[in-house]
Amino acid sequence: MVLSTPGSSVKEQIGANYASRLAARGIATLVFDPAHQGQSGGEPRDLEDPYRRGEDISYAIDALSTLPDIDPERIGVLGICAGGGYAVHTARTDHRIRAVGTVVPGNMGTSFRGFQADGPAAALDGMADARIEETRTGEVTRVNWLPDTLEDAAAAGLTDIDTTQANRRLSRGDSLLLGYDAYHLVDQLMTQPLQVILAGRIGNTGSYESGMQLWKLAPNPVDLMVIEGAGHYEMYDEPEYVDAAVDRLVNFYSDRL
Repeated sequence: MVLSTPGSSVKEQIGANYASRLAARGIATLVFDPAHQGQSGGEPRDLEDPYRRGEDISYAIDALSTLPDIDPERIGVLGICAGGGYAVHTARTDHRIRAVGTVVPGNMGTSFRGFQADGPAAALDGMADARIEETRTGEVTRVNWLPDTLEDAAAAGLTDIDTTQANRRLSRGDSLLLGYDAYHLVDQLMTQPLQVILAGRIGNTGSYESGMQLWKLAPNPVDLMVIEGAGHYEMYDEPEYVDAAVDRLVNFYSDRL
């Protein structure tokens, strides 16, 4: 199993919560830091490149396929949040992936295009100017995924708890995210069985809507689970909700791999 983590997270965070539980249930699971982040190489640091994230998943499958105790015909992927979109996007064209599991999956392209007050095209104009300035000065810009504190969130008119927990990203990658569609050609290319697990408390992250869209697009949807009472970020680390998701995922992978 290859585990694709949320945007900007490192392997010791959300990925480890799921990987350790899957491994304890007998499913060998590889979780890794994406390129440009954590302990992995790649410059500039903190870049969220959705296309490279997909390549990372395929490279992880390369590595797993060489291990003597791993059957290359029984490799699946699990993607969480943005990692769910990355996992789906990769599975469309890397059919070494035999089963696709997702937890609160997000399509980062849809999300980022929706965040732009003046529209994505105008945002790209501003990013072009910023890139010219970065090149001229040699100084890169890092921004919040979401507000740092409850006070900052309230000042921005955001009151949902799902908007108060996040890391930082290199702003240069935002233009890549604006042009990205994690679900492009899913209906034609992603033939693998699909598991979708969603948080029942619908906040403003868009993951519930994204997961339902994926469920409708996929040619081979197998199981849809909505965990009542859970919020998006509570699916990251609240034991009650993580355990419920892992129980369902173990059944899915055991049946499909």
